[in-house]
Amino acid sequence: MAVHAELGHGFLEVVYQTALEKEFQNRQIPYEREKRLPVYYSGETIAEYQADFLCFNEVIVELKALQNISSNEEAQVINYLKASGLHRGLLINFGAQSLQHKRLVFNLRKSAKSAD
Repeated sequence: MAVHAELGHGFLEVVYQTALEKEFQNRQIPYEREKRLPVYYSGETIAEYQADFLCFNEVIVELKALQNISSNEEAQVINYLKASGLHRGLLINFGAQSLQHKRLVFNLRKSAKSAD
């Protein structure tokens, strides 16, 4: 909220990303910027995502600078959670006049065994 309060809306995403990184440093929040998240299939890496931030080694933080966030951006964060094996994500949109944020939780349960 501090970043949006100072900068407002209208900048490119990278501006907010840099400002948020400064805020994490000031508040001593542990983070990794542009965290690479490999996608595996049959034990091989087939793709790689890049989340804006990984905080506390367990929360993916994805930033946007759009007029409005949609289900596409939410799906992007869910895919990041699937790829990383993590369960919590935060989608923050600085592009709207008011700051938009959405907490996303992904909990992949193993399928029940067949009754056969």
